[in-house]
Amino acid sequence: MIKEIMEFLVSTAFEFFTILILLRVMMQLARVDFYNPISQFIITVTNPPLKPLRRLIPGLWGIDFPALLLAIVIQTLDQVLLVVFKGALAFNFMLYVTYGFFGVLDIALQLMKLAVLAQIVISWVAPNSYHPIVILIRQLGDPIMAPLRRLIPPVGGLDFSPMIAILFIHILQKIILPNMQYSLV
Repeated sequence: MIKEIMEFLVSTAFEFFTILILLRVMMQLARVDFYNPISQFIITVTNPPLKPLRRLIPGLWGIDFPALLLAIVIQTLDQVLLVVFKGALAFNFMLYVTYGFFGVLDIALQLMKLAVLAQIVISWVAPNSYHPIVILIRQLGDPIMAPLRRLIPPVGGLDFSPMIAILFIHILQKIILPNMQYSLV
């Protein structure tokens, strides 16, 4: 029982830090307001491990490669530690890196889906809110929703683009990525 609790705590801590790093990457790609208090928190928490990596690895084309590499390393370590807790450590390092890479992709897709769902709920509950988290959610969700809104116009005042976005993310997450992962492993 203690072993399962330790597995859960370690996995949760690694996943939470990966979420913060991926949020930082997504915020940079979406060009959100970095003076938002929530953005400042994410930057403050993720800066210490990223500073040394930024000296070694440059970012290119507006993509924060040091942060992505750190997220993959954290997810890889999470996979290794979970296997160590189970007592069945395999010596195929690329297997752990592959699971780490696809773990990062899965978390990124979860964050995108959550941003779209949160935008839907906010549009019903507090459509004109200027709370920092609402602003951040809108800024993170708009790059996902804008291309779909251009393709799918509102019908009768209803915007169906969030449903299409969630469907597309769900297909990626449940069908395409697992098949890619199993073909590589």
